[in-house]
Formats: sequence, C-alpha cells, structure tokens
Amino acid sequence: MAHYPSQSPPPLRHPVPTHPAYIPEPPSTPVSPQGYQRFSSSPGPPPIQQQQQHLGGQPYPTHVPAYTSPFQHSQPHMQQHGMSHGQYQPQVPLQQQQQQQQQGQMGIQPDFAAWGIDGATAQLGMQLGHSAVAAGQEYVQKNFGTFLPSRNVKQYFNVSNSYVMHKLKLIIFPWLHKPWARRIRRSEHGQSEWQSPRDDINSPDLYIPVMAIVTYILLTALHSGLQNTFRPQILGESASRAMLVVLLDFLFVKTGCYFLNIQGSSQVVDLIAYGGYKFVGVITTVTAGFLGVKGPLWTLIFVYSFLANAFFLLRSLRSVVLPDPSISISTNPNPATTSTVNPAQRRRRITFLFLEAVCQVVYMGVLVRI
Repeated sequence: MAHYPSQSPPPLRHPVPTHPAYIPEPPSTPVSPQGYQRFSSSPGPPPIQQQQQHLGGQPYPTHVPAYTSPFQHSQPHMQQHGMSHGQYQPQVPLQQQQQQQQQGQMGIQPDFAAWGIDGATAQLGMQLGHSAVAAGQEYVQKNFGTFLPSRNVKQYFNVSNSYVMHKLKLIIFPWLHKPWARRIRRSEHGQSEWQSPRDDINSPDLYIPVMAIVTYILLTALHSGLQNTFRPQILGESASRAMLVVLLDFLFVKTGCYFLNIQGSSQVVDLIAYGGYKFVGVITTVTAGFLGVKGPLWTLIFVYSFLANAFFLLRSLRSVVLPDPSISISTNPNPATTSTVNPAQRRRRITFLFLEAVCQVVYMGVLVRI
C-alpha cells in the first residue's frame, strides 16, 4: 500500500475590495408635460470633489441631478424667493395657487368637496342664496317699509345714560316737568324732522320700553320662582300678555285717530313707545310687592303709578291729537296736523285723550296680576 505525503490546504485569503475609478450617473428622466420630475427621497450633501473645487475658488456647479429631493426647488426659483439650499418649500401646482389666490380675495370659503358637492354647484348655490336674501329684503322694505321704516327706528335707540335717568324721572314724576313741546331740527336734505331722544327729553324712545318689558318678564318669572310655581311656560305667557297689552293700546289710539280724522298721526313707532312707558309704573308696583308692601300701601303705590302714567300720556299725546298751531307749516314735520280744529272737534279729541288715560288703569291692572 502506497503512502502519500500529507499536505495542508492553502490558507484562505479575503478578496481585496476594489472601487471603480468612476461611476457614471444614471440617465435623466424625460420631463413630463406638467413640469414634474422624478427625484429621490433626500438631496444629500454635495460630492467631495465639488466641495474641493468650490473651496479652491472655482464656481459651484450649477448642474442639478435628476435624483434630487422632490421638495427642493431649482436654484433660480429659490433665489427668486430668497431661500437657501437647505430650506424646505414644497412645489405647488399652478391650479392650486390660483385657487389660493381666489380664496384670499373672496375670504375663507368652506370645503364643499368634503361634503361631496362640486365647486361649480357650490358657487351657484351661494349666488342663489345671496339673490334670495336680497329679494327678501327688497320685499320687506317695499311692503312693510312704509308701515315701520327701519331707517327711522334706529334713531329711537339713540339714547344716553343721562337721557335714560332724566326720562325715568319724567315718567315717575311727570307733573314736575316743563315744557312738553318736542324740538325740531333741519336734516341734511333741508327737511324738518324731530330731534333724536339723546338731544330732546320729550322725544319718545324704544330703549326704555323694550328694557321695561324684558324686566317685567323676568320679574314675573322671579315671582313664580319664589312661590315655587315656576314653569318655563311662564316666560312665554308673560311676554304674550305684555305684547298683547301694547298692541291693544296701539290699536285703540290708531282707531280713535281714524274716527276723529286726526291727520299726520301715522307715527307708528311713537305710539308704540308711548304705550310701552306704562311698564315703568308696573315694575314699580311689582317691586313694591316683592319688598313686602301689602294692603292699602300697595294700592296707593299702584294708584300713584297709574296717575303718573295717565298724566304723562295726556301731555305727550297732545302733540298728536291737538297739535300746537304756533308751529308753522314750513317747519312742522307733519304739516297736515296744523289744520284748523273747530271747538266741537277739539272737545271730542280732549275726551278721547281722557278716555285713553283712563284705559291705562285696565292695562296696568292686568299686568300687575302675576
């Protein structure tokens, strides 16, 4: 048997890594019609050779490879907006930029697309809505503007703190006040009109009547709460009772002016304001009841409130029923009221004024029974 000499296997050697001297860049992707280019996820730092060239005084390479970040703009666009190479600014399509400009001009618009509504359909709906609102305003102004002109209602709320305090004093103590004639001023168009409540204490306003009615409703709810009989319906019932009393008082005055042929008595807001001042006396009487006043003393307070309100109406409505003949036709806001009144008509009108004053005890008696 032959013997072969034993030999060990050759030692293992790791391969030495070799780097290619030059790696060619991948071909650029053709530009799409919308101007979109294919980019990689991160821009990465510039090559070492380019940094060395830049440090050596040579110009920085302006070539932008096709695999840069999708959120990195081209160098001219970045220079135009004053941005550095490291700042982030996503590209926005032209159509989206136009939509943002339109939203900036027209204000913030709701996102109708989230509701499944097309943009053109939403714009058409908004235009139809604006047209409907404009048509409704025109209809209200055309049909109800002559009855209750909105442009004249605003001046009835032109009051001040001083006016409110003096007006309340005038309503509670009317026999201490003089004179009662209203003041007249010239408008910008050269027409004569009554002065605003801020400038004339004798001018009627709507601020005090409205606040008095609201206070009366709250006092009614408070009284029922103290009696442990409060119900939510009490607020509606008291509000309906208050508005019904004001409406009946207004209709009574208007009907009397119609039958007595009183011209120029179409100041609807004035008559409503005069009818709302009675709630000041009603609140005084109800508050006295809350303070524990009962019996003859409470009745005396109620009678005083009624007499004060009746005297206030007699002096205030006199300018409507019996106009002052000293006011000339050229300066009177309602020239028709200066027509001559014979003695028989004057007696009937005075009787109507006293009847209106007496009716206040019925209205106030209904309101204080809460």
